[in-house]
Amino acid sequence: MFTLHRDAEVRSRRADEPQVAASQARDAYAGKLLPDAQLRLFRDTQWEFATRTIARGGPVYELPRADIQLQDMVVHSRGVEYDLPDYISRNRVAGLLLLKRGRIAFEHYDLGTDVNTRWISMSMAKSVSTTLIGAAIQDKLIGGVDEQLTRYLPELRGTSYDGVSIRHLLQMTSGVHWDDTHTDADSERRRMLELQIAQQPGAIMKYLASQPRIAAPGSVWNYSTGETHVVGALVRAATGAWCADYLSQKIWSKVGMQADATWWLEAPGGLEVAGSGINATLRDYARFGLFMANDGVIGDERVLPVGWISEATQPRQVGNARVDYGYMWWPVARPNGSFADGAFSARGIFGQYIYINPREQVIVAVLSARSKPKGAEAIPDNDFFNSAVGALR
Repeated sequence: MFTLHRDAEVRSRRADEPQVAASQARDAYAGKLLPDAQLRLFRDTQWEFATRTIARGGPVYELPRADIQLQDMVVHSRGVEYDLPDYISRNRVAGLLLLKRGRIAFEHYDLGTDVNTRWISMSMAKSVSTTLIGAAIQDKLIGGVDEQLTRYLPELRGTSYDGVSIRHLLQMTSGVHWDDTHTDADSERRRMLELQIAQQPGAIMKYLASQPRIAAPGSVWNYSTGETHVVGALVRAATGAWCADYLSQKIWSKVGMQADATWWLEAPGGLEVAGSGINATLRDYARFGLFMANDGVIGDERVLPVGWISEATQPRQVGNARVDYGYMWWPVARPNGSFADGAFSARGIFGQYIYINPREQVIVAVLSARSKPKGAEAIPDNDFFNSAVGALR
């Protein structure tokens, strides 16, 4: 078991702190914030939520600069050629970092950010959360992904999650109803936001437990931020630690992060919002990518089980359909459709990415402030990543 987080280390709202009104949080998810307000929100992280610290530790792992710096590149996308300024400006990129063999080949900050800015992860946090399940399996605190979820969360017995395995949960194939449309005020995702704004402990899990089952577990893939909240509850139940603490103990404090990060909470002293809400620097997101590219090994310590990353990041068959989604990681194909590089990414709404290509030893971290949660990019990010691999080869 691991030491629980001290209550004093949990940051709650204070009367003298500038805070974003609940209406602004709603407008952000609806894609209705004007650029300046959105930038302040993403850059300064003054959301209406309590947070828990993800503590760094030890010396900073410096990222050396490559001997040759990338000045520009051709981005091939849908039969059109773009350049690096096109990608940065048209996609409203606030921070971009390209690593080749662990060395910085390109680094750029924009829109008021710098190397010390902590920026919101959005759903990149999902990929981090499921990685903690791998760590718990390596620590023998979870027996494996084919165990029943209710073994660790007995409060879900008799709900739609009864009969759902950990694998089903990680793949988002529980069969439990969920609409993740951020721009629809009536969706389950927006209802979850309202519960998060209310900051009432346990309310989100109760809401998830009330959802109906619409398909047999394992038969249908349905993207659900709600599933990731259950992942966070599973980490807590299995390890005895909060997600932020377990992440710090297993990874953040050991890989040379430059700064503490923070993680949104459902309520002061409550569960992390495991599907969103990590705030970290661009370089630290890239360092997490390096950890994944190194097969989940830090020095001589294996943090993730052998084969975990390959299993967690590959496409899979769900029913009669191939789904390009792993354990809340997105496989990234080459332009010819091949997954031979084993490339994958964590990604979040409004254009947040960690792209990892183990074969080519390329990491790309992207922080953005796009106008809508999804679909606002002028140049598809996967096209940029594949072009970057070619430019750095």
